[in-house]
Amino acid sequence: MGKKSRKRQSRPEGTPKPKRHEVAYVERPFEGLPAETDLVAMREIIPAATLSVRTTAEHGDREVQLVTLLPDMLPAIHRDDDAVLVALQTGMRSGDASRDVAAALLEALDLEPGSALTTAGLPEPGPRLQDVLDLTGPFEITVRDSFDFWLTDEAKQDDNVAAALEQANANIVPTVKVDGVRSAYWVRMGAREFLRWARPEDQEQVLNALARLHAARESAVDDGAKFVGAFRSAGILIPVWELAPGTEADELAAPLEAFEAKLEQALASTEALTADERRARAGIVSRQVSLR
Repeated sequence: MGKKSRKRQSRPEGTPKPKRHEVAYVERPFEGLPAETDLVAMREIIPAATLSVRTTAEHGDREVQLVTLLPDMLPAIHRDDDAVLVALQTGMRSGDASRDVAAALLEALDLEPGSALTTAGLPEPGPRLQDVLDLTGPFEITVRDSFDFWLTDEAKQDDNVAAALEQANANIVPTVKVDGVRSAYWVRMGAREFLRWARPEDQEQVLNALARLHAARESAVDDGAKFVGAFRSAGILIPVWELAPGTEADELAAPLEAFEAKLEQALASTEALTADERRARAGIVSRQVSLR
């Protein structure tokens, strides 16, 4: 059958193609969710983590695991044991990450156990995570050093599966959530350690506050640490510090609590930036990176 014939068979000639409704762009897609900054971190800077959530009664009152990444960049898996895993790091990107994840979640709930969502396309407008999830839940993130959450205990007994899992785990960059503060993550890259701290405040306010501290030579979070720039992602800012060589995550809790007090004071300032602070801000902006 020729191309023209196939086309005519699927849609009669002269019939207008149904118009697809695109999802509107949302600069800060996870705003309003209790774990906004952790969700952004899971989407962009954490290799392996899970976050347990529960859907509303309207959507089945089901426990679901939001996860960083699934095998082959799958959007979602409905495991044999009936656990539902929905990925934040996928190749599918509309203008609203919250709508993307919610669409995959709702489709995964309808899958048979033991199935994966493999062909999720860009969704049309519809429920977002803010509509689908019970927002009174704890929303606690668990950072992991393995992707073993992908599998049931039975599946892990398969030698081929275990080998594939070991290979995936080898690519995980060591990452630890720092205790005592929200959404601060220590990471070791080669022989260097860094701190990435997702902030919930308005991006421009965070930039101004960091500029005030940087101009006053108070932008280090710890002795030997150096503020090196920031990521922008999903409407929030993620400042980055290079830490003194050998610094471990458990050494950062007290220094970060003390630094956060200084940062909050700088955030509260309503005075115009001085010339030195404006120069510091321009330097920070020149080094920032926008992530998708």
